[in-house]
Amino acid sequence: MKPLRTVLIAIIFFIALSSITSQPQALPNLALSRLNYTVTKRRVNPQGELKSKIDAVDVSLAIATNQGQVGEVRRLIAKGLTLLAGKEWTDDLDFQSSLALRSEHLFVDSSKPYGLRLEQIYTPSLKLQHSLSAHVWLAKPLAPGGLANIGLPSQPAGAEKDLGKFDDVSRDLRESPFRMDVDVSGLPDGPYQIQAELFEQTQSLGVVTSRVILRKDLDATLARIENDAAKLPQGVRPEALYPVEYVRNVDRGRVEIGAFDIAKELASADQVLATVRTGKDPFADRTGDFKRHYLFKAAGEIMPYHIYVPTSYNTSRAFPLVVALHGLGASEDSMFSPVYGGVAKLAEQHGFIVVAPLGYRIDGGYGAFRVPGQNSRRTELSDQEVMEAFQLVKQQYKIDESRIYLMGHSMGGIGTWAMAANHPGLWAALGPISGTGDPAIIGKIGPVPQIVVHGDADDVVPVAGSRNMVAEMKKLGFEVKYIEVPGGNHGNVAAPNMAAIFDFFDAHRKGQAGAAVSGR
Repeated sequence: MKPLRTVLIAIIFFIALSSITSQPQALPNLALSRLNYTVTKRRVNPQGELKSKIDAVDVSLAIATNQGQVGEVRRLIAKGLTLLAGKEWTDDLDFQSSLALRSEHLFVDSSKPYGLRLEQIYTPSLKLQHSLSAHVWLAKPLAPGGLANIGLPSQPAGAEKDLGKFDDVSRDLRESPFRMDVDVSGLPDGPYQIQAELFEQTQSLGVVTSRVILRKDLDATLARIENDAAKLPQGVRPEALYPVEYVRNVDRGRVEIGAFDIAKELASADQVLATVRTGKDPFADRTGDFKRHYLFKAAGEIMPYHIYVPTSYNTSRAFPLVVALHGLGASEDSMFSPVYGGVAKLAEQHGFIVVAPLGYRIDGGYGAFRVPGQNSRRTELSDQEVMEAFQLVKQQYKIDESRIYLMGHSMGGIGTWAMAANHPGLWAALGPISGTGDPAIIGKIGPVPQIVVHGDADDVVPVAGSRNMVAEMKKLGFEVKYIEVPGGNHGNVAAPNMAAIFDFFDAHRKGQAGAAVSGR
């Protein structure tokens, strides 16, 4: 049981890091940064002198986390990743990693001057003798790179527009952040990265990057939508207000910019407004793949959920429902991406409604990551938000109460087991993928049939977690189908086995384990 406890402690640890502060603008998600470090350490498997250095980093990291020193946590993660990459941690790298580029807005109205500030998130060790200068430019968006470079220094990118050079930058950007206004007008709408290179005389001290989304006349557009949405019926108002609130929450540092497509979201809001003006309900009798939004009162925020309703849906009979939970750092959209083997197509074939909630935050944990002695509001709200979206779908559609299923990948697989234990008696079957859990909760879940998928080469959430859960189910005599994929890693086992998960769900209804279900 010791390896499982170690995995659970590590998962709780990196989630706890993100809960000790709100998410800062222009910095990587802290939970993802920690996960990247943990996985990199597992892959490198440091030995000898390197292991001694990494062990020292880990001791300091634990202390900084317990004391809530977020800047120091980020510094230590960057140091650990640098050492694991076979590089020395120098004063120059320490200084580079201290830099941050922030603003009041990450969704930027390009028709107005844009205010930025250079800051430091901790006090670096590098001794400076002269005042500094900065060169700022707008570059093309970052190419998708996953987690590979989180915590390592940014690299300069080719300029789309030079935004100017600035002198008399303070040597202490923690005490005196350097503010500047830049002109981002004249460029097409869309994503960019703003980069700033800092110099001491002619010596470069590093490059820092902030992702931004440019849109001309954005402020006026948001104000118009907000004004028009105020006239909508209360039940449909969140559907139009969602992009307005999302932009504001990103600017406030409450949520991260993510993969939010502002052009698409604004167009959806306008479509809702236009449909309501004709006296119609924009979601009445709607089937297929689409998004919904609602006011989550417990958090005082508008939340999205992604839903698929089969074209065969009608109110003459009840339909089965699948609740799908995304992984760490993903969103309500991810379970419908090609990575998961065509969930929408499978839902259509089987006649299932599928709902994928956000779970309050991209790292919420669905109630699985409760840290003793720490504020657990984020993880509690994550569990509550899933259940709120679940209840809304039950209100909106005729659902077969004996055929409600729960599945998820990675953090969603962990959450599948956690939520099944927190809300027993609801589920006809479970489908955790690449997850882990405490076998002690299997008794709380009860004899719910399960299909469990994991790769034996998973170095993100090791396969021992699923093996231990499956062993406990077998010990208790509960029905379980276990698919362990030889050579399978953390991500590539989901798509090839998604059809098997839907087939398993289709063969089970509550109280009739293993019974084929007909009459779809």
